[in-house]
Formats: sequence, structure tokens, C-alpha cells
Amino acid sequence: MYIPRHLEPVVQQATTTFPVVMVTGPRQVGKTTLLESLAEQGRAYVSLDSPLNREMAKTDPELFLHRYPPPVFIDEFQHAKELLPYIKIHVDKHKRNGDFWLTGSQMFPMMKQVGESLAGRVAVIPMQGLSHREISKLDHAPFSVKPKEWISRLATSPSLTVLDVFERIFQGSLPRTYSEHPNRELFYSSYVDTYLQRDIREMTGIGNELAFLRFMTACAARTAQQVTYTELARDVGISSPTAKQWLSLLATSGIVMLVEPYFNNALTRIVKSPKMYFMDTGLATYLTRWESPATLEVSMMSGALFETYVMSEIVKNYYNSARRPPIYYYRDTQQREIDLIIEADNVLHPFEIKKSASPGRGSIRHFNVLEKTQKKIGAGGVICMTDTVIPIDSQNHFIPAWLM
Repeated sequence: MYIPRHLEPVVQQATTTFPVVMVTGPRQVGKTTLLESLAEQGRAYVSLDSPLNREMAKTDPELFLHRYPPPVFIDEFQHAKELLPYIKIHVDKHKRNGDFWLTGSQMFPMMKQVGESLAGRVAVIPMQGLSHREISKLDHAPFSVKPKEWISRLATSPSLTVLDVFERIFQGSLPRTYSEHPNRELFYSSYVDTYLQRDIREMTGIGNELAFLRFMTACAARTAQQVTYTELARDVGISSPTAKQWLSLLATSGIVMLVEPYFNNALTRIVKSPKMYFMDTGLATYLTRWESPATLEVSMMSGALFETYVMSEIVKNYYNSARRPPIYYYRDTQQREIDLIIEADNVLHPFEIKKSASPGRGSIRHFNVLEKTQKKIGAGGVICMTDTVIPIDSQNHFIPAWLM
């Protein structure tokens, strides 16, 4: 069962304006299924997961393109960088938009080479798992920082209870878990094994897969926290530089997202380390060994995973409308913190994220630190489990998490 994706119009528009369209993202987020659903009659499909196809692409790329002439969809493209110069020659000669569709499971050096070799010729579209609005089959409405649009969403968005949200957090966002309902333990164990064995070892040469798995688990236990490399290194038994390198791999492959602190010359004593979030909460709960949504909801990690869920939903909203998320956080040495700052049109929109259904007005007490930036401070508020949009003051609101 195919769940329609909000990226569909983005891919269609890119196909009419670029010769090459590349969809990137972690394994199992639905890249291949998305493009297969959009492929017009006559577009060839070839996967470089096949050893025979991969060998032909690597050893005789010119023959490969004769065998699979454009328009063509080349899946798992990262396996054959040798095709790049031949694709460039074809594009420059024929100048036809939409000739090549490519997918890649990793955003490693190979993906960077695509952007450099095909600069001006390729649209790179990042993709993540299913959003709440895709799962609920709601009309696409990109996330907005305007209160009137939060209120308008109330009419079309069915409300969720706290347990509903934690069931979604526990299940995660990978399409297969919604379309096929596989055994969760088997699905995620296979997912982790494939990621470690095929992606990490093959693309980076990391040989100690057990240590890397322990590192992923340590990161999952720290989702929604500020990154401290020395603590991660100590827990896993590796050096701090190795911890930094491995976290970079998780980020570039789309497993985690690093949110940088907001920087402004007028802000002093700010913490400079990024915050880390798992993009698929199901993977995070699998790695940290939670057995049910109910036990997760009352656990010490519930607040961190709720914040992770909200952040991932906001990021997917931006990706699904072909925008890079302009998101930051704030924390200083006086322990003043703002979970999320969205910068739009040079205006700062501050948000706190709370699992509570009725967080106090004091939740926004640190927003005034942004006044030092001399930038305009726009609408913001507290994203929480309230059942409707409620004003806090003239600028800020309590906002239901299920409106994301």
C-alpha cells in the first residue's frame, strides 16, 4: 500500500527544470517507491544493488548508458561514481530536463561528488520518513510560523492524545512499518544490521561494527540533548575525535540531525555545541530497548523523545516543501534555554517544546534574551499537548503538537 508523499510535486517540478534529479536520504524512507509511483511510461529502471548492473556501470559506464538510455531511473546510484562524467557529457549534449532520476541511501562523499560534478544540472532533494500529515492523509500545508495558520489547521487535523503521540513515536516514521506492519524487533534489527554492514563498513571502512552499534545506542539515549563528545566517547570506549567522526557519519547519512546554536554578536556566553535529534523515533526507541508506547510515555526519556518527535516533524515539513529548515536553539552559561528558534525573513520565532497538556506561562520566560539581537521577534510559543491553540500573550501561543 503506497502512502502518497508530499514530496511528489517537488520531484515533478524538479523534473521539468533540471536534467538530473537526485533524491537522497536514509534507507527505507521511501525514495524508490516515491519515484516508481511518479515514473512515466518509457522511463527505464535499473538498480545498482544488482552486482551485474553495478559491475557494468563501474567498468563500462558508456555501455551502461547505451543499455539504459534516458529517461532512466538509477537506484542506489552511490555504488558507481564512474557514471558521473558520462551523465554530464550526455546532459551537456542533449540538454533535456528530467533525463536522469537518481537515488542514494547515503549522503557520503559520493553524494558530494554528484553536486560538484553536476553543478547547475542537478536538483538534490533530501527525504526523510513519513510525516504525521502523510500518515494521517491530510492535505499538504507546509509548517508556518503564523498563528492564523495554526488555527486554520485545527479544522482539518484530528486531535491526538498523549498515548496516540507516543504510539506514533514508538512506531517511527519508516513507510514499511505502516504499509506491511512487520515484526518490529525483526524489522529494526535488520535495518541496523544493513546500515552497519552495507553502508558504514562499505562506505567508510569502519571495521568495529559492535563499537559503532554501542555508539548509536549511546546517541539514541541522548536524543534532544546537547552533544558532549567526551561523554559519548567514555560510554563507548573510544576517543573523542572518533566520537566526533562517527556522529558526523550519522548526521551525513540522515540518521540524526544536528541543530546548531543561534549565533549573534550581541549574545554572549552562549553554549556552542549542537543539539542532536534522531530523525526516526522508532529507531531511537528500538536502540534504547523500550517495549511499548505505554512504558515509554511514563519513562524518564518521554520528554526527550517527545521533543525529538516534534523537531523531526518540523524538519520534514520543510523538506517536503523543498526548503532547508532554518532552525536553531539557544542556551547560555546561565542555563537559559530556548528549544527551537526558527528564523524566517530575518525575524526570530522562539518555541519551547513540552510534553505537558498545560505548561505554565513561565515556559516562555527566556524568550526575551533574543531582544539583545536587535532583530524582530515574531510569533512563537509552546508546542505541547494542549487540545487547541491558546494565546499566552500578544505574540505567543500554546500550540498542539499534532498540528505540526
